[in-house]
Amino acid sequence: MAGHSKWANIQHRKGRQDEKRGKVWTRVIREIMVAARTGGGDLTANPRLRLAVEKAKAANMPADTVKRNIDKATGNLEGVNYEEIRYEGYGIGGAAIIVDTMTDNRVRTVAEVRHAFSKHGGNMGTEGSVAFQFKHCGQLVYAPGTDEEKLMDVALEAGAEDVIVDDDGAIEVLSAPGDFEAVQSALEAAGFKAEVAEVTMRADNPIDLEGDDAARMQKLLDVLEDLDDVQAVYHNAAL
Repeated sequence: MAGHSKWANIQHRKGRQDEKRGKVWTRVIREIMVAARTGGGDLTANPRLRLAVEKAKAANMPADTVKRNIDKATGNLEGVNYEEIRYEGYGIGGAAIIVDTMTDNRVRTVAEVRHAFSKHGGNMGTEGSVAFQFKHCGQLVYAPGTDEEKLMDVALEAGAEDVIVDDDGAIEVLSAPGDFEAVQSALEAAGFKAEVAEVTMRADNPIDLEGDDAARMQKLLDVLEDLDDVQAVYHNAAL
């Protein structure tokens, strides 16, 4: 199956994320705490917590920091209680945006998100206004030049839902969120190293933005991502 060209967008996004490494620990800690609070502190029985701990390892977070925050979330230590809130809206050119937050003060968070949208050319929407344009799924992305036939065989055998070859040669493997770990492990065992590996909200129909529109959209995304309570920003803009 062919897909939209997105390799440059993925590399661009990774570059932007690398510039913001200072925020990574804060976001990972919140994810660990919420995952542990909602699903328990046992890694073997809590897939979401396992993924959060993997993110912590990738960010070089010390094991004792990870354990301390799991203990906080499961009541073994006193800690802050975070709640998850999703906001939806529109950016430049009608591009759809989803903003996932974790916060201990929802009044503060909604005010900051709304201000970011309104100040930088976007509009806050109501719940469900753009979410239908995204698919919650596991996503693994492999560089152009990867052995497509072998990767497809391994991925589908492991339970992937789809393998998409994008216009620029990058290969996406999509799975149900619950099958993500199994598919990733099978592909790694077969020697395939993903450039992107995450459970995400994947846009169904990307919107191309160029020039000034692309610059304005990137500014809006940067402002949203820099908010302290924001965990992730998903959008369908191809910049």
